Amino acid sequence: MRLSTLFLRTLREDPADAELPGHKLLVRAGYVRRAAPGVYTWLPLGLKVLRKVETVVREEMDAIGGQELSFPALLPRDPYEATNRWTEYGPNLFRLQDRKGVDMLLGPTHEEMFTLAVKDMFSSYKELPLTLYQIQTKYRDEARPRAGLLRGREFIMKDSYSFDVEDAGLEAAYQRHREAYVRIFDRLGFDYVIVYADSGAMGGSASEEFLAVSPVGEDTFVRCAASGYAANVEAVVVPQAPPVPADVVAATPAAHVEDTPDSPTIETLVAQSDALHPRTDGRAWTAADTLKNVVVLLTYPDGSTEPLAVGLPGDRGVDAKRLEAQVAPATWAPFEEKDFAAYPMLVKGYIGPGTLGTGSSSGIRYLLDPSVAEGSAWVTGADEHGKHVYDLVLGRDFTADGTIQAAEIHEGDPSPDGAGTLTLARGIEMGHIFQLGRKYAEALDLRVLDEHGKLVTVTMGSYGVGVSRAVAAVAEATHDDVGLCWPRALAPADVHVVATGKDQAVFEHAEGLVAELEAAGLEVVYDDRPKVSPGVKFKDAELLGVPTIVVVGRGLADGTVEVKDRRSGERREVAVERAVGEIVADVRGAHLTGAPVVAHPPA
Repeated sequence: MRLSTLFLRTLREDPADAELPGHKLLVRAGYVRRAAPGVYTWLPLGLKVLRKVETVVREEMDAIGGQELSFPALLPRDPYEATNRWTEYGPNLFRLQDRKGVDMLLGPTHEEMFTLAVKDMFSSYKELPLTLYQIQTKYRDEARPRAGLLRGREFIMKDSYSFDVEDAGLEAAYQRHREAYVRIFDRLGFDYVIVYADSGAMGGSASEEFLAVSPVGEDTFVRCAASGYAANVEAVVVPQAPPVPADVVAATPAAHVEDTPDSPTIETLVAQSDALHPRTDGRAWTAADTLKNVVVLLTYPDGSTEPLAVGLPGDRGVDAKRLEAQVAPATWAPFEEKDFAAYPMLVKGYIGPGTLGTGSSSGIRYLLDPSVAEGSAWVTGADEHGKHVYDLVLGRDFTADGTIQAAEIHEGDPSPDGAGTLTLARGIEMGHIFQLGRKYAEALDLRVLDEHGKLVTVTMGSYGVGVSRAVAAVAEATHDDVGLCWPRALAPADVHVVATGKDQAVFEHAEGLVAELEAAGLEVVYDDRPKVSPGVKFKDAELLGVPTIVVVGRGLADGTVEVKDRRSGERREVAVERAVGEIVADVRGAHLTGAPVVAHPPA
């Protein structure tokens, strides 16, 4: 690849629409170009990196017996109607009609199509187990596409599906995929964790995510160092708090309403309580003594709406993603003034359990955080402006319609497995594996004859890898202040040769060096631009991020070329006659060394 003819333009300034450092560099280095919000063009260098990610994924899928096929992106409505996902996907689904008015969609995932393909072609248990996969473009109408390739409307995924007669076969297929994913992400060369996950709209039972550890990641996950427990924050299950002993409840004073003027927030309530109603035990009130009641409006895929109230300790907020996972396929939004107007019994800032619950005057379903124990006493809204009720006891003075896992998880919270405390970190979802079970097979009537000649429903697994997202995740994880720093397995080339100066002998020697390196099987980017300054060439070399940079310039008069490691910045002068051998050894040695071993939590 010669830079004098390569379809490439590097930029010195960050693009205005790019948010994350890796994404800025991908655009500046000419790997991708924005076509529309959430939609990107892959330019030649970017496409080379993308294809190398695909190769890694394809090799590991083939190694576990996967068979590759490719479905269209333009799909019929009927299969998605049968599984109810035409409705459940809501506005995230790209819908369209052909000229005859027939409903179509752009595929967000392909469970339905894989299921129907197996149904059409296989009918006996003897033809199973089976694993099929594709690497293909997907579409989701993201409301707020952001972070470049990390959250787009068009993206490339590897999705694979296993088909088995028995649950034991599904579990084995799930484990094979899990091990293959470990190999894939080890080869891609970034730090990642495997966490328990919520299955979301996909459905199914066992579910794990592979997250690239990154401070710019959209996903929050928790870890417990003592046990190895790790989970996406949406999948953390807070255990139900044990009931308060009966003698403690009996000793709790009767609930009493007190004046708390100008205290519509937890902070002002705590301050007013300390000033006007100090505790009898001498300690100060805290937010954890208060019960916060948050009312939201749920909107279901069919357009219907329903209010929902969530009660949780005042030192916690509602976690948007945890609530989203709990109410799916509905979406939620905070109550607005018009919503409060429709429920005049709700006094904003002073909402209490007295007006909540399906049997109350509002009829609003009321769910509590599991940390709210039966028999526990709280300070909470009295449903009157400027008033709160004290010593309100769950079970004695109020009840709820159930529990919900929607409160924030805090650093230092007890681990759900009881083995220690949790730490929080952020990550980028790179892969997700599910034991789907029979959800889609039942909806689409995928059955085969078993060994007794009886029709049985097939059980399925679903396994995804974000291929285009992997390019962005690696860029975010490996860049430095001056440019991209690709790991060798993914770099668009092995070596970047830079010819500097005006001496024709320099360019002639660089040409020969490039020819010899390519003859040795290496991929080479050659900066042969004759009227570009050395400084610009050096900056471009650092920006493009090829692992080895070779400079042919002034040292040629002394019989040497400079070999630079892009990541470490280490430079060395190498005799011209030994240059090809040493460069090839550098590249081959790095390939043999491979990516660093990454520690993972137990399965």
